[in-house]
Amino acid sequence: MNALTRFQTQRLRPALATELFPTNDLFAHFFRPTADVAPEIKLEVSEDEKAYAVAATIPGVRKEDIHVSVEGGSVTIEAEVKQESKEENARVLHSERFYGKTSRSFSVAQDIDEGAVEAKYADGVLRLVLPKKAVTSGRKITIS
Repeated sequence: MNALTRFQTQRLRPALATELFPTNDLFAHFFRPTADVAPEIKLEVSEDEKAYAVAATIPGVRKEDIHVSVEGGSVTIEAEVKQESKEENARVLHSERFYGKTSRSFSVAQDIDEGAVEAKYADGVLRLVLPKKAVTSGRKITIS
């Protein structure tokens, strides 16, 4: 007598299930980023009563190629990784490095005093001190 039983791929090793049923893995890597996608600038933002402190990880970039702009409570960090010149006869066999521009923008709750911003870059980490603008309280207007 012939009995039909359902074959369950979940019980197989994932590699074996993919080999036996390749359509199971059809879209598994469809949305995986490609190698030439710009690396994301990783941020850590903290605050105290006087200022915001930002640590941005930007490895492999010269400080001359980093640009920071501040407008109100919005901060934009832009960086460019330039390809190093290689010898004339040398050829690249394999590369996973990114060359090009990347940027990151974020907003803070309070406006920043653009004239007092401090920036330092060392060991692949950009450190910003973003002083808060003094909060002006509303004033009472006398009607004459």
